[in-house]
Amino acid sequence: MPSPKSASPNSRASDTGAYRGLDQIRKVGVVGAGLIGGGWVAAFLGRGYDVSVQDPSADAEARLRAQVEAAWPALESLGLSPGASPDRLTFHADLAIALDGVDFVQENAPERPDVKAELYARLGDLLPADVIIASSTSGLPISLLQRDCRHPQRCVLGHPFNPVHMMPLVELGGGELTDPAAIDTATDFYVAMGKEPVRLHREIVGHIANRLTSAMFREAVSLVAEGYATVADVDRAIRFGPALKWAVQGQFTTFHTGGGDAGMEGFLRHFAPGIMNRWRTMTDPDLADPALQTKLTAQVIEANGHRPIADIARHQDAMVLRLLRALSE
Repeated sequence: MPSPKSASPNSRASDTGAYRGLDQIRKVGVVGAGLIGGGWVAAFLGRGYDVSVQDPSADAEARLRAQVEAAWPALESLGLSPGASPDRLTFHADLAIALDGVDFVQENAPERPDVKAELYARLGDLLPADVIIASSTSGLPISLLQRDCRHPQRCVLGHPFNPVHMMPLVELGGGELTDPAAIDTATDFYVAMGKEPVRLHREIVGHIANRLTSAMFREAVSLVAEGYATVADVDRAIRFGPALKWAVQGQFTTFHTGGGDAGMEGFLRHFAPGIMNRWRTMTDPDLADPALQTKLTAQVIEANGHRPIADIARHQDAMVLRLLRALSE
């Protein structure tokens, strides 16, 4: 990643190269108030920040305030920061008004390169050079978004997991013109919010976590599509098998402990051939096939006892809260 000074003349943030950090961020600007943007709003409010939101949709403010209200009990359970209040939320349809006086921006616009590129050009004109712009994009490269943005070195990846107000993960990274110091500053900010940042050292479609879940989903779909297992049994195999350890220590460390006294070295020595044999039998299912989509949908509904999705989500969030509290101990 080139430094801003070596990238282009207009890529310098300021004469000092500094960005507003923890001691300066008081007001956060959120662009886009959909599901992800609304989750960020709730998370920022829960940490005691003033939050100014922009979204052009006619019903965006009502939906956003309802989302914050629904998220607040979980935020209370996780622990609110001093001064945290939904009353610190302001909403504006006009982008310039919404961003007036903000110290950090979280962007959540639709995942369309043309829309985001145009937005970043406007953000670059509206924001001081020391205000970091973080994108929640789940797949687009920051290099594509920052090209037409003034002071592009302050554009970083800040991709969360849903529900944003509860899930700790934030994936951080940058584009070709991003200043590593901007990523460091954003990392410190998210850590102070109680998030768990991971760093993407090179740009790749889907970042880290979504690539991992996509790889798992590929094989899960294949097992169901080829008739080896049902949706219910695949989910049970994950829940009561590897997922229990993954919540504690992740994939690599799980295999490290699985190697006995020799750790990862012993694990690879004994199990690498078998893993490679399994890899060779894995194929790509046609997830766009309507018949397969119907099969998967029907089995998911059956596996969950035909319960309403809202009920499943409430149970999910309640259990995640209990797990987070357990992990924090």
